[in-house]
Amino acid sequence: MLKANDREVTDVTTAFARRRLAHLESLSAELPGRGLAGRMLGAGAPVLWVWHPDTRRQTIVFACPAGDGWLFLWSPDGQESTEDPGHVAGLIGKLLNGTP
Repeated sequence: MLKANDREVTDVTTAFARRRLAHLESLSAELPGRGLAGRMLGAGAPVLWVWHPDTRRQTIVFACPAGDGWLFLWSPDGQESTEDPGHVAGLIGKLLNGTP
């Protein structure tokens, strides 16, 4: 049986964290082009804090594995594949700008 500090578990956890961070960084890179700002929060399990400088609306974005891929999740009710971070940044921009 594997234990939490076994090398195999550590390797999987590290790879998982790197993948999550890579997805959040790709989304973060798309934010300025949509008038948004963002900041990574948390060390071991990072999330992306996103806000609109003018409206001051904000949300937190998570990246999580789902099925055979990864999803971005944000409040309220936002859920989209990590495949197209530009599209996701646009959706979050509409939400924080107050546009339907």
